[in-house]
Amino acid sequence: MDIATLIGVIGGVLCTIIPIILGGSPLAFYNFQSILITVGGAIASTLISYPMKEALQIVRVAANAFRKKGESPEDIILLLVELSQKARREGILSLEMEYERLNNKFLEQSLQLVVDGAEPEVIIDSMDLELENLRTRHERGQGLFKTLGAMFPAWGMIGTLIGLINLLRTIDDPSNIGPSMAVALVTTFYGSVLANFVCLPIANKLALKSKEEIQLKKIMVEGILSIQAGENPKIMEHKLMTFLSPEQKERYMNRAAAARAGVDVSHAV
Repeated sequence: MDIATLIGVIGGVLCTIIPIILGGSPLAFYNFQSILITVGGAIASTLISYPMKEALQIVRVAANAFRKKGESPEDIILLLVELSQKARREGILSLEMEYERLNNKFLEQSLQLVVDGAEPEVIIDSMDLELENLRTRHERGQGLFKTLGAMFPAWGMIGTLIGLINLLRTIDDPSNIGPSMAVALVTTFYGSVLANFVCLPIANKLALKSKEEIQLKKIMVEGILSIQAGENPKIMEHKLMTFLSPEQKERYMNRAAAARAGVDVSHAV
């Protein structure tokens, strides 16, 4: 889990729990009817919206939002430059020996197309199709949490309406006012917290990670095509560095300088 996510989770929990505790009655925020209406209703609506198989993968999809990023653009560019240099020295076929040390399936498949002598158009079409399918899968995962993020407040409002109806129906009996009002208000609280603290942040985090992964794969595509075209590794390196932010460029230059000086630079690819 990256540090920003960890700080956000801890900060959000504290900002919610501390006011409840200071209010003097934490149990006032527990109501089984409210949980049943808000959580059960939102899950039921999501099951209607998505196939069962997809909905059951929600935990695995959520884990992707909190998983720490592995490979970095700097790692990928360093590796691609190294592969380009080897291809210039020993020929494209020599890259076949590099498959085993590549832990990235997309890069391995792309490199295999180059070694097998596929035409540039075939490689571009194949990799573009892979990126499009990847984008579609990511969007469906984001959509699942966006749906939950919309359903929780909606069902919270339904719970509020149920509580108000019960309140108005039994307003002559003072003993029923408290429980009915609790259902009316707590369901809205549950819906707002679950939507704005859980579902929507996860959807946003998944969208950000998706953009980063697609950007990383675009770097791979550009690098692989440059290797196939036999471009000078320096030219390829300069081209790939345009994908990096100023901070990333600085880190890359430091790592590249260390690699040229003979310092061990590991490729987390």
